Amino acid sequence: MSDISREMTSIALDALKDKKAVDPRIIDIREVSVIADYFLIANGRNVNQVRAMADGVEEALGKAGYLPRQIEGYSSGIWVLMDYNDIIVHIFSEESRVFYDLERIWRDGREIAPEEI
Repeated sequence: MSDISREMTSIALDALKDKKAVDPRIIDIREVSVIADYFLIANGRNVNQVRAMADGVEEALGKAGYLPRQIEGYSSGIWVLMDYNDIIVHIFSEESRVFYDLERIWRDGREIAPEEI
């Protein structure tokens, strides 16, 4: 993991944990895709928590000088996608996480334990 990717992932993970994210996961997708190095996936228990988690990630990464290239889905609060070039943060509602099952879709990537960050 590059130093920048590691720092960004650590900051985003801490922000998600601070907002009581459910089951945060990190997937290294460098070997299977060129869209980013890492996915950070978590879910909230309701729309308000999903939005609070997205706000927390954006605020924490912004304070560290990292601005998102794009944020999608905030208004619905069902699946917020936050593209930071090197990492992409996916924040789901519980139902959407089960439905889209990114962990299965990206199973060719390598899951990294949060404590490895």
